[in-house]
Amino acid sequence: MNFSGSYRRDDVTFLLRRLPMHGFVGVQEKEKLIQSGQRHYSQMLSPESAPSERYMRVFDEACRANNARMARDCLRLATLIARRSLHRLAVVSLARGGTPVGVVVARLLRELFGREATHYSVSIVRDRGIDQAALRHILARGHRPESLVFVDGWTGKGVIARELAASIADFNRRHQAALGAGLHVLSDLAGAAECAASSEDYLIPSSILNATVSGLVSRTVMDEQMGAEDFHGCVYYEQFVAHDRSQAFVDELVRLALAQAPGEPNAQAADARAARVRSQAYLDGAMRRYGVADINLVKPGIGEATRVLLRRVPRLLVLRDAQAPEVAHLAVLAEEKRVPVEIDPALPYHAVSLIRSASDG
Repeated sequence: MNFSGSYRRDDVTFLLRRLPMHGFVGVQEKEKLIQSGQRHYSQMLSPESAPSERYMRVFDEACRANNARMARDCLRLATLIARRSLHRLAVVSLARGGTPVGVVVARLLRELFGREATHYSVSIVRDRGIDQAALRHILARGHRPESLVFVDGWTGKGVIARELAASIADFNRRHQAALGAGLHVLSDLAGAAECAASSEDYLIPSSILNATVSGLVSRTVMDEQMGAEDFHGCVYYEQFVAHDRSQAFVDELVRLALAQAPGEPNAQAADARAARVRSQAYLDGAMRRYGVADINLVKPGIGEATRVLLRRVPRLLVLRDAQAPEVAHLAVLAEEKRVPVEIDPALPYHAVSLIRSASDG
């Protein structure tokens, strides 16, 4: 198996099953099924479309403004990981938001720090856990349990970091293994990661596109036909190849990071405690302010807010500063999808999206 999406083969191996491109569920219908409890979000995919020319201009501007910072944070993360004594590492990114970060970090570990770093991208699903068949596959290839390093792009509320910890603990019990469950991210808004380059909400350019910056791979899905030994599934959007930026994006980040070499020898992980306090205070206040009973309907930070506007049914977009370049893409999406926008200068993040409750009709 060597499914690498639209990346080069030595950049990543997706431990995912390619599914046929049918059975999509519309966004509105999907939201009703999720919130009614009839189906889990991981059982359904909504079709993606190629980004508009206007939106791609915004993405290009985001890259010009923020690629250098993202590259620096990838370099910082690679520096922190390289402090491990093991020579052979398995970088395990969480598909698909973590995939570009995993590609860059693994290449920096190889090219700058001289480590043998293999990059796998695997599925993790809220309330369902990480793909245990994928973990078994990685260990069967001779990787020592302590060599696995889990990588993602960012945390919003910390749900995936906690899901990772719980599912790795379950895996270790089942298999008498000793995998570490710490998550490594560029930006840890929730203070839930083991290691983060930053705790600031900044515009990570890869967070604002879907498949066309993630190897043309869809969000992962656990379809009904999946057996105990099967990997989680995905759709490969080959029809978007003309719009694909996946390889060019990571190549540019690696170039920028290597230009900053020899790295940050005094790099320190971000302050998780301060981020946790800020996150909990905001979530408590937002649920009261907007009358939200389900915390899963509140999505803080640029990355999570963008996901809501791209693939959920938004109720409201809240911005700290509507003129900030970091949220230009959100303003475009809100206009295109007719999502109301509220300005809150006291917002501790650049953006927050609220998902519409199914009970609101």
